[in-house]
Amino acid sequence: MNRRHFIRTTAAGTLALSQTGTLLALEADNAYRKNIGIQLYTLRNQLAKDAAGTLKKVAEAGYKQVELYGFPKADAMIAGAKDAGLAIHSSHFEWDSAVNPKDAGMSDFSRIVDQAAKLGLSHLVIPYLHDGNRKTLDDYKKVAEHSNKAAEIADKAGIRLSYHNHNFEFEPKDGGKSGYDIFIAEFSPKMMFEIDVFWVKAAGIDPVELIRKLSGRVSQLHLKDLKEGIQTPNYASGLPADAFQELGDGVIPMESILVAAKGAGVVHCHVEQDQSPDAMASIAQSIGYLSKL
Repeated sequence: MNRRHFIRTTAAGTLALSQTGTLLALEADNAYRKNIGIQLYTLRNQLAKDAAGTLKKVAEAGYKQVELYGFPKADAMIAGAKDAGLAIHSSHFEWDSAVNPKDAGMSDFSRIVDQAAKLGLSHLVIPYLHDGNRKTLDDYKKVAEHSNKAAEIADKAGIRLSYHNHNFEFEPKDGGKSGYDIFIAEFSPKMMFEIDVFWVKAAGIDPVELIRKLSGRVSQLHLKDLKEGIQTPNYASGLPADAFQELGDGVIPMESILVAAKGAGVVHCHVEQDQSPDAMASIAQSIGYLSKL
């Protein structure tokens, strides 16, 4: 542990001790630490070569669940996770079926929901938006309208639909409003948020404050850290590869985020690191950090 990491962790622990109710979130039996997940996009290169072997290593590292990507084209990940004893509650999916449906009944999305229900998923997540879906506030309003319809379909199957943010949604547009402002205002009660704390921080927003603001509307979190010195707000589509850091090595206060998550009713937390020279070593370091909070 480097000196900066030690000072930040010690200070965060002292703050937690002074706040009513926050100690519980940092105890050894913290629900998020006990059932921590990994968004498998982190390991996309390894999975492409050896899905079964990679997922065994994920379980050996101490992860308890995985969040899929690319569903329903995820058979190798699903088989490998089951063989490794990893739970599967959530998946990112082929989002055009919900965001840009080919018909009014959202038949493609309905088929995905049927497959998700058969697998036993409780969460589906819209992971991204194409450029054409996010140029104007009206574009975001159309996304919200379609997402709400899709959330109704998912809800009938006992599945929560959520939207996963990047940084572009927070860029101010007409009148200073952002696409995320539109989502907050127009998402129905059945349409949830999966908050990625890295991209929120990159957009110059405090992820703890956002989680608290959306209390009761956040289904899951993505935990990743942002390198110190990255200029924010940053709405660019790409950041340097080394902007993505292992938990505890950046500027995002993970302890406070876990406290806020508990208060906001977040169900699952998943470690993710979009870029890493050694993704397996990175996920091991991140879970090691979480185990010591």
